[in-house]
Amino acid sequence: YGAKIRAPHALVMTFLFRSGSLKDKLRAILKATYTHSRNLACFVFTYKGLQALQQKIQGKNLQSHSFLAACVGGWLVFGDNNNINSQINMYLLSRILFALSRLAVEKGFIPAPKQDPFPLFATLVWGIVLWLFEYYPHTLQPSLQSSMNYLYHDSNVWHDISDFLVYNKPRTAGSQK
Repeated sequence: YGAKIRAPHALVMTFLFRSGSLKDKLRAILKATYTHSRNLACFVFTYKGLQALQQKIQGKNLQSHSFLAACVGGWLVFGDNNNINSQINMYLLSRILFALSRLAVEKGFIPAPKQDPFPLFATLVWGIVLWLFEYYPHTLQPSLQSSMNYLYHDSNVWHDISDFLVYNKPRTAGSQK
């Protein structure tokens, strides 16, 4: 599963944003794919093993077992601060926030919204991320910075159609056509 998810993403991001030889790019794609796949496999093994161990010890399955097994697996496998783990953890955080919001409504902790809150959510997300990008870009994850530089800064200069079809980067005097 990790290879299925990471390989296409790594392929696109590497060829769009990474410099270096073809060999270096292929090595980076394989490394990212391997790391993602290995981490998911290690986490699943740890999580399921700790779940089974807790159930055997206590003779029943409790909600706390899932939480504790995942905490230990998360710490052991996804606690290393690297690009792959950072992306996976951020991916999960966004989905957790949505799920916790739905759960809070379901359990009656907060009232159900009278209208769809998604437009407000989108407004705040885009307002905050572009404010951070324009004034505090160093606080954003490097791959997000690269994407936003491409979209919002590099796009200010156009040379010809190849900028649109390939990759628009400011050209130096030695790279003029």
